[in-house]
Amino acid sequence: MAVTIATWNVNSILARLPTALAVLQEVNADVVCLQELKCEDARFPRLEIEALGYHVETLGQKTYNGVAILTKLRVEEVRRGLPGMAEDPQARYLEVVLAAPSGPIRVASIYAPNGNPVDSEKYPYKLQFLDCLHRHAVELLAYEEPLILAGDYNIIPGPDDCHDPKAWEGDALFRPETRAAWRRLIYLGLTDAFAQADGRAHSYSFWDYQAGAWPKDHGIRIDHLLLSAQAGDRLESARIHRAARGMEKPSDHVPVLGVFTL
Repeated sequence: MAVTIATWNVNSILARLPTALAVLQEVNADVVCLQELKCEDARFPRLEIEALGYHVETLGQKTYNGVAILTKLRVEEVRRGLPGMAEDPQARYLEVVLAAPSGPIRVASIYAPNGNPVDSEKYPYKLQFLDCLHRHAVELLAYEEPLILAGDYNIIPGPDDCHDPKAWEGDALFRPETRAAWRRLIYLGLTDAFAQADGRAHSYSFWDYQAGAWPKDHGIRIDHLLLSAQAGDRLESARIHRAARGMEKPSDHVPVLGVFTL
């Protein structure tokens, strides 16, 4: 059975609800990991999302952050919060085990910190989060099951993942320490789904609202699906749903999707 799993930073689910519902209908994914909800759990538009056939799990926060997993597969387990950051008030990590036709799969929705400005406490916090994610990924990989770590990583993996590397020099998304944290995840045996299934350079998932970034195609690729070997072996295709960025009142991010035989 083909199962489509998507990640999308919606940049305020309430502010963009009509657009979000239209995008969800267009991509028609079986599982959607959302980031940057910018609302508490009680205000999440559960009824509207459930009307599309999804079960909803959320970890919300007033005004900022927030992650959700929308799924048409049965939820067997839920974990809220990233291990190692139990005292962190920021809602950035949600993990579920889902019942797929071939057996359980584990999916996480991740909203990694931006980290700017780098000379503030925000950059050490970003690196701390990525270190905790690395340690948790080690534990999850020991289960030897299909694992999809999906989300807005706020990491530009390499020069071909942005329109102009010089423009991003020194930025928290492109600093050497940030890319080193990305490589540490990859070196665990995780696979970048888009890189594996498509790999075209200058394929972006984010375009800023400022300076005409969208019409100029001045984008970056920071939204990723990282896969365990068991998930990577079942990956059929991956794509970026660029059309969402051209809609009315869009998020500055677009969905990234992977299709799996599960």
